Parts: sequence; C-alpha cells; structure tokens
Amino acid sequence: MIKRFAVIAAFIGVSGISGQSVTAEELSVGTFVPPSHETNVGMFKWFGEEIEKRSGGTLTMKLYPAGQLGAGPVQQYKRTIEGVADITFGVAALTPTIFPKTMLAILPGKATNPVDSTERLWAIYDEYLADEWSEVKVLAIGNPAGSLLVGNRNVSTMEGMKGAKIVPFAATTTPAIQGMGAVPVALPVDEHYTGLSTGLIDVVVTSVNNLMPPWNLDEVADYAIDNTPATFQVTFAIMNKERYEGLSDEHKAIIDDLAGLPMSLELAKSFQGADDVARVWIEDNLSTGGLDFEWIVTSDEERAKMEAAIAASMDEIYADYAERGIPNAREIYEALNR
Repeated sequence: MIKRFAVIAAFIGVSGISGQSVTAEELSVGTFVPPSHETNVGMFKWFGEEIEKRSGGTLTMKLYPAGQLGAGPVQQYKRTIEGVADITFGVAALTPTIFPKTMLAILPGKATNPVDSTERLWAIYDEYLADEWSEVKVLAIGNPAGSLLVGNRNVSTMEGMKGAKIVPFAATTTPAIQGMGAVPVALPVDEHYTGLSTGLIDVVVTSVNNLMPPWNLDEVADYAIDNTPATFQVTFAIMNKERYEGLSDEHKAIIDDLAGLPMSLELAKSFQGADDVARVWIEDNLSTGGLDFEWIVTSDEERAKMEAAIAASMDEIYADYAERGIPNAREIYEALNR
C-alpha cells in the first residue's frame, strides 16, 4: 500500500512538473542566400543564440540557407504567409506593390549607411509603415546601402552619367537615375557579373562588399566610384503570424524583446560590417597597387550636381505615388530625412 502510494505521488509530481514546463519549439528559417552570407553569420546567428539563451534551450531555430525551402528571393514573403517556413529573409523591392510606402526608404536622402537608414525607417515605422506589414510578425527590417557605382564606364561626373546603362539598387530609384542622365536597366543581382563582362550594362549600383566573394565584381569592372548619393535596399526577416501566435507567452515575449529595432540593427550591422571589411581590403590593395580596377572618389562638386538632379526628379516620384493612391509620399520621405 505504501509502495503504491509512493508511485502515485511520484506520478503526480512528474505530471505537475511537466504541466508547468514550456513545450520545446524549433523555428524553421528559410533564406535564399548561401550559408556564409553576412545575414546568416550575423543577424540570424545572433537571433538563434539569443532565443536559445533566453528560453533555456526551449526555443531554437534551424537555418535552411541557399533556397532549401524554396529557391530564389522573389517568393520569400509568400512562403512566410503560407507557412512554408516559420521565418524568412527577403528583399522588399522584389514585391514592391506590397510595400509601396516602405520603398521610399530606398531613395537617396540624408542617410549615409545601413545603420543610419535603418534607424530612420524605424523612427517613422509605427506612424507611416506598420500597416503594410500587418499580415506577418515583423522581426527585422534593415537597409543595406548601395553606396558604390561599379562598372566599365567612368560615371564619377554628370557628364559621364549621360547615356550610361545603369542597374539601380531598386526600381523605385529609376526616376533618380534618369534625372542624372543615365539609362536604368533592370537586372537581378546574380546577373550583374555576366552583364558587366558582356557589355550588356555599363554600371551597377551596389554595396562595397559586392566587389568581393561571392559576387566578385572586381573581376569584371574597370571602375569603382565612391562618394555618390547612396541608395538603399529594404530587406526583412519576418515570421508567420499564426506560428508566432501559437507559441507560449514566454516564447512570444522573448521574440517581442528581440524583434523590431534591436534585430533590425543586427541586420543593418551585418551589411555594414561586410562593407567595412571590403573597405579595409580596398585600402590595403590601393597601397600595394593590387586592385584590378580604378578606385575613384567623386568630387564634392560633382556629387552636389547629382544630388540636385535627384531632388528635381522627386516630383515625378510623388506624382506616381499619388496616382497609386498614396498622396502623402512627400510627407513620408521628408519624415525619413529629417
């Protein structure tokens, strides 16, 4: 009898403990970029370590890089909505009709680098942008910078810009490219190398780190031009809303603490860190004559001309937004650039 009572008591004790415990959860993370990409070794590494540490190991993530949960970057938002992956990394400009107001953060303005641009976006997010992201749980929105013109034509002056076939960082900047006298050409980033090597295009607007692996644009470019107006590319890490809502309160609280500006800055720092490494590489090779391309710094006078031409093109952008039912595009852009 005593033995039977002990067994029952032990069972009740174990049941009580298990009833209080949090169910272990593993979040699937789908991304189209390779395992070594800065977002994987930067932001997602940070996120995985943080959720595991804060949850005592009951909340973890598993990364599926290089398109393992679906190839290509275009369908990343859809894959999140449909639950193909719990979390995805994507590029907002590939589905611009979903995020038209957010696309204004791409345009040249006062932002100078990924962290600066990302902080500006989050400063106006609640007031102007949040409704565009209501179908998902936003973990991060961060903006890598297209601060370099790389190609086989010297476009460091407004005169050099005339007629140059330039691939913009995003289609939103097309009027700005045209305002400087160049010809915008749409081409996916994985075709930039071939486009430059075959002469299909003259120049791409790109991040400094794209001169290095995996894109290796240094191999097919005669010029890399710095000190031109920076444009940006809105990227995101988002979570399926139903998956988020199905988590325990403890796990949701952990994610809430990390999501938004904190994780967005980790995303921005991932890109900025890669650019910083590339700039050190450039400086080292400039001093030894080891670059296969000419490094040109645009004069402040020519940059001012470019900025004036871009500013003159903004009315066309605002008019286009108004036709699409967004009459306050100017207000949003000016808020981003206070």
